[in-house]
Amino acid sequence: MNIAIPMPDPSDDEVKRAVAQVEKYVAGHASIAEVAVTKRVRELRAEVNEAHALLALQADDAPLLVDTDRVRRTRKHAAEAARLHALAQNPAARAWQAARVRRLLTAVALTALVGALGWSTTGVHHTLTRTMTERDAAWWGAWAVEPVISAVLLVAVAAKAYIAARGQTLKHRHLTTVEIGALAVTLTLNIWPYTPWQTDRFEPIQLLAHAIGPLVAIGVVTIMPIIWTSFADLSHGLLPVGPTPVQYSQNVPYRPTMTERATDVRTALLVKHARRLIADGQLPIAPSATRLREALQCGTDAAREVRDALRSSDAE
Repeated sequence: MNIAIPMPDPSDDEVKRAVAQVEKYVAGHASIAEVAVTKRVRELRAEVNEAHALLALQADDAPLLVDTDRVRRTRKHAAEAARLHALAQNPAARAWQAARVRRLLTAVALTALVGALGWSTTGVHHTLTRTMTERDAAWWGAWAVEPVISAVLLVAVAAKAYIAARGQTLKHRHLTTVEIGALAVTLTLNIWPYTPWQTDRFEPIQLLAHAIGPLVAIGVVTIMPIIWTSFADLSHGLLPVGPTPVQYSQNVPYRPTMTERATDVRTALLVKHARRLIADGQLPIAPSATRLREALQCGTDAAREVRDALRSSDAE
């Protein structure tokens, strides 16, 4: 038989003493734990935490997707180059570029021609005045001899070049005679004092130096019409402009105009004439537009139509 012995309740003072002992015990163990966390432990713990943070950040590819300044510059230059290449294929841009090149070549050639004629002017003046002792009217008038000859020559060159740019060739025996005569006179007046029969000591280099002006003029006169004719023969792929857009042209019945019908008849006659010239051996089997224009005495557009007609008939 168990008999419960009654226990008296603790007093307030006893409870306070027990709580104080517990707090003292916990505080003592906490100080021991803090002492155990040394400097090396803190550094290693920080290093581990940093490693975990770096692994989490390195797993994100977002920084790799951001374009650098160099990449953006390269992409900009590549896009610009692509647009310029596409623009260069545009027929209007090609025609504009050809016009610029032709104008540049013409300016360079005319500059060379004017410079050559200026040098030639001094040579002609020296030839005409080498026996003069006074600067009279004849001496001063000798300066105008070469410019007058050059003016006639420049007129002939400009006319031939302009007409060549319009797809035709300016050929006339009188024009050729004037050109050859003017250049021959200029060349003779420049080199005459330096020829072997006019000097006691012949120096070829002096003869060549005073022949440069006329020779350059001859070169310019020869190449300018050829260059302009070649530029006139260029095909830039230009499409005819009409009131009906290209995408709807199939919906409109085609009715040739009077001009188109006349052009077709003229083209057919030119094709027939070209076939006779080919059969006679005056033209090659597949003549170019330039050869056809010269042989048929027609414009560049008509020569191209004849060339295309000949090629299409040969293909069939």
